[in-house]
Order: sequence, then structure tokens, then C-alpha cells
Amino acid sequence: MKLTDLITPVALIDVARMTQNINRMQAQTNRLGVAFRPHVKTSKCVEVTDAQVQAGAKGITVSTLKEAEQFFDSGIRDILYAVGIAANKLPQAAALQEKGCDLKILTDSVASAQAIANFAQARGIVFKVLIEIDTDDHRSGIKPDAASLLDVAKVLADAGMVIQGVMTHAGSSYDLNTPEALVQMAEQERFGCVHAGQRLRAAGFSCPVVSVGSTPTALAATGLDGVTEVRAGVYVFFDLVMRNVGVCQLDDIALSVLTTVIGHQEEKGWAIVDAGWMAMSRDRGTQKQVTDYGYGQVCEAAGNVIPGYVISGANQEHGIISRVGSPDLNIVTRFPVGTQLRILPNHACATGAQFPEYQAVDRHGDVKTWSRFYGW
Repeated sequence: MKLTDLITPVALIDVARMTQNINRMQAQTNRLGVAFRPHVKTSKCVEVTDAQVQAGAKGITVSTLKEAEQFFDSGIRDILYAVGIAANKLPQAAALQEKGCDLKILTDSVASAQAIANFAQARGIVFKVLIEIDTDDHRSGIKPDAASLLDVAKVLADAGMVIQGVMTHAGSSYDLNTPEALVQMAEQERFGCVHAGQRLRAAGFSCPVVSVGSTPTALAATGLDGVTEVRAGVYVFFDLVMRNVGVCQLDDIALSVLTTVIGHQEEKGWAIVDAGWMAMSRDRGTQKQVTDYGYGQVCEAAGNVIPGYVISGANQEHGIISRVGSPDLNIVTRFPVGTQLRILPNHACATGAQFPEYQAVDRHGDVKTWSRFYGW
């Protein structure tokens, strides 16, 4: 197929850009001397993940057990489920493990660790468990110096569980936008997680894995002493939030939404397209950043950015394209009805989630369909 054969809106992957992004991250982690475990929640796609593994990734990270099941069925065995596990999901995790999946699960509290221990002992199985560390006050996890770190480890060890190690995610790096700040956050992330691992070992617990990562800190890190692996996800596509953070350029963004102009409000300087928030998502992550791209940056169908034009408003199935600053009263001439355009997304994970499949576009403009996973 070609782009002109597609019924819009559709999610496009620029395969050349994606490949460049994959190679860039793999080269960075190779240079730092650590294993790379990509977070595949961004794409949830076998073809994308296969490209990451072929480039040198060691195992994958998932955000749902459904992802773990589907990627295991596709042939990937080494999987980290990097969301604190709820007790009602332990049977699903156990079933995966019993099929031969090398699954690692996550905890950050005594209560959760006790639930893991109780279930595993009743079932006669052993889970591999990582303890989540909070290194930046962003979300969940145990502080590196908290007494509860050793309490959690004791519950797991007493029940015969395998303490696989510690992991952290410096998600607050998304709020930064200078190289200096990103380097500092990468070091804060590294130091906190390594320190937590050292405390476990000093107390007599095992800790073979020290896992860190976010796309900004992974790319900004200058040294990762004491770290064994890095995780990152959105780098595979990048997006406008990452552009504002400063870790990519607009022409690095590999995911876009192909849309068609379906009408105009000429006196307002608007072109109306068939990609509303059901296609782009409601994520307005750039709204609080240095450049607000509305619901997305407008590009030509070939992928070239059209400076100054964004989706400034969105309804369920309608997007409004306008020029930033002053209305374009020649909008009808600039974007005639039937014109195909690509829209770069604020948040690749959220936009990708709006579609059941991707259309992967190669250097020659040929298109192949790649499926996308859903569910929990």
C-alpha cells in the first residue's frame, strides 16, 4: 500500500526514524556498559519490539500482564512487569511463570510483599521480585534510606522469594529542559538506586539487579557505576514532550497520525481534519512546557514539518488546524479539502493507544500493517 490508499485517521510509524532511535539508545547503553531492557508499553507491537531485541536489547519491560502474555507468546521470555502488583493479579503472573516465562514482578510495600509471599507459599511457587525505589518523588517506590526497604526484603526472603534487585524510574525528568538538569537527574536516579542496592547487600540480602531509567535520563547519563540495566520506552518513537525536554528534534519523531482535510472555517483561519482527540488522545503534555503544540504539530504527508501550524482544538472526530499567532486567511488555498497531513503527537504512548494497529512506512513510501496489543 501507499499513504494515499489509507482511510484516515491512521497511526503511522516512520520505520527509518524508528530504527535510528533504536540504534541511538542501544549505542548509548552499550557505551555506558549496561544492559538495556526497553519498555515496550509505548509501541505494544511485536515488530517494533523485535527490532529493539535485534539491536541488542536484553529482555523487555511491560506495563500490563496482558502485554507480558502476548509478548511471551511471540517468543520473548525475559520480562519485567514494572508496575506494583496487586494481589488479584498474582494468579495471572503465576500462570505466565508456570508456562516458562522468566517473569519478574514489583513491590514497594510490606503489605504487597506479604501478599506475594502468602500467595506463593500457598501455591508452592517462587516469584522473582524487584523492589521499587523512589529517587525523585515522582510516583511510587520506597525511599533509598527508608527502613521499610529492609522490612520488605525480609518478608520476601523469609518466604523464600528471590529478591532480584531494585529498580527506579525518574519520571520527573519529563519536567526538565536543559542538558545540565537532565545530567543531574540521571545521577540522582543512579545514586539513589545504587544506594538502595548497597543497603540490601549490607543487610545480607541478594541484589543482583540495579535497574534505572527514563528516556531523558538514559540519554543524558554520563556514567552508570553500580547500575546493571537501563529501561526506557518512548525513545523508540519520541514525541513533542520529549522534543521540549530536549532529547530529540522534530524530525526524530517516528510516530504520527495521518489525517485528511475535510473542511474549513475560512474567516477563522481554520482547516478541519478528521483526526480529533479520539485519534490524537486528550494528552496535552506540552501545554505546561516551553512550546505548546496544542494537540499536535502539523507536517506534510511526506513528514516535513510545516512551521507554525498545530492542531489548536479537537472534538471527538474533528481536529482544528490553525496558525500560531495570527489566523491564516489563505487556509483554504494552503490546505485544500482532501489534503493529507501528518500530525506529530504530544505523547506517543497515549496516541498509539488510540489505534488497534500501525501503518509502518518505509523509505520508499511502502506501507505495511503492524498490529498493536491491548488489555490488562
